[in-house]
Amino acid sequence: MLGNEIVSVQAMQVFTWRSHPGIEVFVRTRNGSEGHAVCTAGISIGTHEVKFAYDGGTKWKGMGVEGAVRNVEEIIAPHIIGMDASKQYEVDSAMLNICENAKEQIGGNAIAATSAAVLKAGAKSLGIPLYYHIGGVNAMYLPVPGVPAAAGHKRYGGCVTTPDTKPTYSFMCFGFDSFSEASYAGWEVQELWKDTMRNLGIYPPDYYGLFEIPEGIFNTDEELWELMTKTINKAGYEGKIGIQVDVASDCYYDKNDKLYKGLFSRNPKTKEEMLELYIKAVKDYPFVIIEDPFFEDDYLSHAELVKNVDIMIVGDDLFTTNIERVAHGASLGAANAVLLKVNQVGTISDAMEMVQYAYRKGYGIMPCESRGEGEAIADYCVGINAFAVREMAVGVVANRFLAIEKELGSKARFSGAEGLYGKRLINIRK
Repeated sequence: MLGNEIVSVQAMQVFTWRSHPGIEVFVRTRNGSEGHAVCTAGISIGTHEVKFAYDGGTKWKGMGVEGAVRNVEEIIAPHIIGMDASKQYEVDSAMLNICENAKEQIGGNAIAATSAAVLKAGAKSLGIPLYYHIGGVNAMYLPVPGVPAAAGHKRYGGCVTTPDTKPTYSFMCFGFDSFSEASYAGWEVQELWKDTMRNLGIYPPDYYGLFEIPEGIFNTDEELWELMTKTINKAGYEGKIGIQVDVASDCYYDKNDKLYKGLFSRNPKTKEEMLELYIKAVKDYPFVIIEDPFFEDDYLSHAELVKNVDIMIVGDDLFTTNIERVAHGASLGAANAVLLKVNQVGTISDAMEMVQYAYRKGYGIMPCESRGEGEAIADYCVGINAFAVREMAVGVVANRFLAIEKELGSKARFSGAEGLYGKRLINIRK
């Protein structure tokens, strides 16, 4: 085993950009290599995601994770110390076999953070980049990135459940020959968008770069789509940059009335009316990705949308990175891409198994950094040759992508328009 043996596993509660605590795990190997990873909850949380261990009570609004920290150091650590950090599947299996329903008993956050920390420690102990540890010689494609644009639910009277930032919109940069070119285009269109928002009296953007659209600016989101389209065209990127929206439709779905309330406009909508709205949006505006367009258990509506539009339909709450849910979706033709969030499912091994299954079924993969992955999401993307990534055209994660592109040299490939749709080669609507 040489220096790959795990000799130390420690954890701590940390602050995150989510405004609630997360758990960070540190794994060290005998040769001094260390991997650390953070796991935190997201904004839109699907009911089928793995359950996190929270302290409850009033402190940290019940979302403290000191108990999860203890579970890492007192329960997980004794079972994986002495194991080979470079053998990810074996370490993950050891954690899941600690007890029955380990993810639930120990906490999905405790297991996920440890699993990701082991992955990083394993790569460092072998002296190889993280993306190479994940994908080997096949790791070469950089994904289509984007820049954040707009967010908010309050403009049409709120939503059925919180969170308070959905839907979120982004500009996706696909029509380029390299990630660096796409990154620059993203920066350019983002600068123009900032000017557009300031002219409307909307500022500043939030920590993520999203502008909260207040009530009274637009009568419907179609006016926002028009504004985004004009910004793309003004930047000179018509047919090269498109619109992505994370609808997070569960936040707007009233299960009793079976209506979507306050989504895109004040009018409540049936699933049939939502379908018509999406078809019109794709026809009239440069949408390239729609995420979670329907309630998380409405597979049939997701399938119907795929039949009627020629863009990427991504399942996040629909699939929750869960291979069983992806399999069910694939059997019905529901969506055509999966949002990858390792922390939704628990371990790196679980996530990678889902990725390979999705690829075999012709689905695309779109990783997302929202659960604490940080710049490691860039390595995940390249390691699995992901088609697209949620935003990340600029900023710290973009720096990691640019570094990987430089490291790969002539081997580097950009997914571009073809990668954005995987095997579904289509005409990009302008």
